[in-house]
This record gives sequence, structure tokens and C-alpha cells, in this order.
Amino acid sequence: MDKNVMTEENVFSLIGDRWMLVAATDKSGKTNAMTASWGGVGVLWGKKVAFVFIRPQRYTKKFVDEAERFSLSFFDDSFKKTLGYMGKVSGRDEDKIAKSGLTLSDINGVPVFKEASLTLVCRKLYRQTLEEKCFLETDNIDKWYPQRDYHDVYVAEIEQQI
Repeated sequence: MDKNVMTEENVFSLIGDRWMLVAATDKSGKTNAMTASWGGVGVLWGKKVAFVFIRPQRYTKKFVDEAERFSLSFFDDSFKKTLGYMGKVSGRDEDKIAKSGLTLSDINGVPVFKEASLTLVCRKLYRQTLEEKCFLETDNIDKWYPQRDYHDVYVAEIEQQI
């Protein structure tokens, strides 16, 4: 896949069907990543931005919260099984990055994966927890949040596209 994939490929398919890895490094220097399929890209506050959603119980949330920057990595279809593993196994329980076979690297302290077809290096601009009172389509509450474990939404400036 060409590095200009964001202009050549449907972003809905890229995120919703092929998924992405959200990766960050915490204050102790440890890195974790999780598979995500909720998010998007656009323009906000005069900047190119990405937005992602992370549930409070996800181990990677702590890493994203502690870091100023994180990465969104996209892979070709041959990595679908690996991304499934990265979404099901918690970094609390094992070193899933090492077991995944992915090659971890970094760009200015932001974790990236050498096998990725596209990586977005992002700087956090905004975080907010979704609130039940703000849902206009209330069917989504019971459908997606039966435990009321609302995602945090992160809006981040895309600093680099690699």
C-alpha cells in the first residue's frame, strides 16, 4: 500500500474494516497498543486531525492519557489476524507487542510499527468522556453501552503521515 493511502483509499474502510493500532508510551517508558475501529480524520480548529475512541477499561487508555503524542498505524489485509490478537489480549496480561511479531520502533519518542503501511503521528488536543445526556439517538446507549462504560474521545493533530 502506498504511503499516500489516506488520499487514495476510503478512510471508512481503512478504519472501520481494516482497523488501526493505537499506540502510546507511558511516563515509565513502557509502550502498549490496542486495535481500534472507531475513529476518523478531518479538519478541526484549522488543523488536520484524527479522532479515536477508547473505553475506560482498556489498558492502552492509561498510556494515551500519560503521553503527549500517540500513533495510529494501519496495515494491509495480511495483518488482520495480528490486529485481532492485539484487540483481544490485554497488555496487562502479557507483552502482546513482542508476541505479535510486529517490529516496534519510534519517531521522536512516539511508538510506531515498521510493518505499517501508514502511520499517523498525533499530538493530543482534546479529550472528553461521552455523556449519556448528550446522546440524541438514545438507542445507541443500550446497544453500545449496556454497562454505561462510555468511551473517551481524543482529538489529536496529525503531525506526521508516514
